[in-house]
Amino acid sequence: QVQLVESGGGLVQAGGSLRLSCAASGRTFSRSAMGWFRQAPGKEREFVAVIRWSGGSTSYADSVKGRFTISRDNAKNTVYLQMNSLKPEDTAVYYCGLAYYGLGYEMTEYDYWGQGTQVTVSS
Repeated sequence: QVQLVESGGGLVQAGGSLRLSCAASGRTFSRSAMGWFRQAPGKEREFVAVIRWSGGSTSYADSVKGRFTISRDNAKNTVYLQMNSLKPEDTAVYYCGLAYYGLGYEMTEYDYWGQGTQVTVSS
């Protein structure tokens, strides 16, 4: 079993920054990737960013490229999402996921999810 706990969401004005954290515990040693997805009201959950555990490569959705940065702290078993230059369209519940296989672009690749953290960007 794996537990993922997100934190760091909140209300911020457009142009501001937030840093989300995802603390992992349990059977995490064989993971292939950890990623962030988001779901806005009335929309489907969408890919935001992923970091692969072997090599540390990262990928981003076009909508956040250049503004968001995913990183990890191996000692703390935590993944972060630094979000800068936030826009109202970034408003969503952000979910952290863990995948044992795959590159981490698709929801179906993920085996565990956190409970989500709300990010609201006001204009």
